[in-house]
Amino acid sequence: MKIGSFETDGYAALAPMAGVADRSFRRLCREFGAAYTVSELISSKAVSLNDKKSLGMMNLTENERPVGLQLFGSDPQTMAEAAVKGMQFCPDFIDINMGCPAPKVAGNGGGAALMKDPKLAESIVKAVVNAVEIPVTVKIRSGWDENSINAVEIAKRSENAGAKIITVHGRTRQQMYAPSVNLDIIKEVKNAVSIPVVGNGDIETAKDASNMYEYTGCDFVMVGRGAMGAPWIFRQINAWMYEGITVPEPPISERMRVLIRQSQMTVEDKGEHNAMREMRKHAAWYMKGIKGAAAYRRECGQLSSLEQLYELCFKVCKENE
Repeated sequence: MKIGSFETDGYAALAPMAGVADRSFRRLCREFGAAYTVSELISSKAVSLNDKKSLGMMNLTENERPVGLQLFGSDPQTMAEAAVKGMQFCPDFIDINMGCPAPKVAGNGGGAALMKDPKLAESIVKAVVNAVEIPVTVKIRSGWDENSINAVEIAKRSENAGAKIITVHGRTRQQMYAPSVNLDIIKEVKNAVSIPVVGNGDIETAKDASNMYEYTGCDFVMVGRGAMGAPWIFRQINAWMYEGITVPEPPISERMRVLIRQSQMTVEDKGEHNAMREMRKHAAWYMKGIKGAAAYRRECGQLSSLEQLYELCFKVCKENE
């Protein structure tokens, strides 16, 4: 899939997950074959106020490219100004979030709340497109609730405003992350616009990705929760889509090696104290499906140093030989 001046080299991208898809995880997923990555959710209002943390989240590295900055907000001018400020970090594209269901985002008119106001959504896309020279993409949901499924309208308006790609999470805001994703709405959006459409939701295996491609006709897929504790999912998807090869789940020793690598990169980026607090949830995800996982997850919740992580990983490997 082509985004601006570059083409992606794979079949799946990493979703922009707040509190999860930080620089280290984006870099790791790229190493495993993610076609492109997107930053964590960044508040346009906070950027406009020169909030240090928000500006820090805009800092990008070469190892995670192609990478976009994802912004949220409800004011066209503020969104445009934030996009312009983001240009100093040389993103490959700007992504506008219209899908986040979190109350602190949607409750303030941003994220999925924009699905309730198509005209405002369109004006935001237009303002950002006019403010920057790089591609602008948009991530939406199927609608606000089951009585207002309007992804097709929002997608058309976004295309008319100059968006280059539409990503569709096949659930409403009210559904959050359950029940199963609605593939039909992704298919409808694909049939309604001429720009590329990325399907998102419930991709946890290479087969899930293949099914979404086949059923919806989408141009690309995006993986979110399916990559948590399993960044190798991108390698598995690419192997299946390119060659029809099924890549098995890695052995436990390899899982622990990847966990250690992610932790080391996070420590380098954020310092050991902050990094290990954040890595607790990641470490717990890596334990999924392992014999004794519940006990290991409890230990993950107490991690405060790399040395503790090394000891835990060694124990997991030894007890599961």
